Amino acid sequence: MLRYFLLALGLAVLGLLVWRVGPGHIYEAASQLGPVTLLIILIPSVLMYTIEAYGWKIVLGPAGKAVAFWRLFTIRTAGEVVNMTTPTAYLGGEPLKAYLLKQHNVPMAEGAASVVIAKTTMTIAEVFFILMGIALGFLLLGAGSSAGQTITAALVSVGLLVCSIAGFVFIQHRGLFASILSIVKKLGVRIRTLEAQEEHLRSIDQTILNFYRHHKRAFLASTGVYFFGWLAESLEVFGIIYFLGGSVSFLAAISIGALAVFIKGGSFFIPGSLGAQDAGNLLLLQAFGYSDVTGITFALLRRFRELVWIAIGLLCLAMVGKRGMNQDQRVESPS
Repeated sequence: MLRYFLLALGLAVLGLLVWRVGPGHIYEAASQLGPVTLLIILIPSVLMYTIEAYGWKIVLGPAGKAVAFWRLFTIRTAGEVVNMTTPTAYLGGEPLKAYLLKQHNVPMAEGAASVVIAKTTMTIAEVFFILMGIALGFLLLGAGSSAGQTITAALVSVGLLVCSIAGFVFIQHRGLFASILSIVKKLGVRIRTLEAQEEHLRSIDQTILNFYRHHKRAFLASTGVYFFGWLAESLEVFGIIYFLGGSVSFLAAISIGALAVFIKGGSFFIPGSLGAQDAGNLLLLQAFGYSDVTGITFALLRRFRELVWIAIGLLCLAMVGKRGMNQDQRVESPS
């Protein structure tokens, strides 16, 4: 029920933003963009998804060598569409990725471990990207302005995020799923599914621990690759503002892109971050000196990109789902 309320509230906020700026003004700005321009704007997101799939492949290790890169890309895209469309803190699609890897003879323990580690390296890279954006924001806007004060607040929030990530990595070293099982038992709560899978979950913990002990270079390489994936966000920012007729430096594009990522992450509890992300992007561009029309058009164009990838993700989900059904039918059919 809460999910639908937040979704309706987000739609209302977006509608109010469009009405406040003026649909006519927005249409006039968007009409400058043709089909070719829209395709060019989508290129950075293709680059981002490709780089991020490679960042995952690095931590997948030997088990993933038999999985073609395009299949890994398809699986990741299918998982991401679940993350994008459900209010699960961008985690709902992660178990799906591990399950889909199993169709390609990747052991569940190794697949699940790679998903946890990839999410960790991706988040660490995201924090570095946001910190870079905050530093550039201070440099470009100054700390004394209202925008500078907002960036200061963001810096404090990122500090809390860094502590959370450090705690998450520490728990992984102690045993992520073992810790969850221990907490559940101490609370006196019985979850039969967890109890039935206890041995399997501890196997995943051991796989994660072995990775951190013996594959530190892969961990660092994956983090670096994901960082370049986040930088692709800046190319998208640069392209959208440029085609809307605005003047933008690449440093400003990095700062805007990083802070936009921070805004989206802070509204994870709303399906699709609807409303909050759009209002945040509008205020962000205003802080960098752009008009309301440019700000809301920028936000809507990023929504257009998300809708395109949701459609692609659903197509990928249908493809891998059909493959899984065919495999199950072959297993069940008599030899």
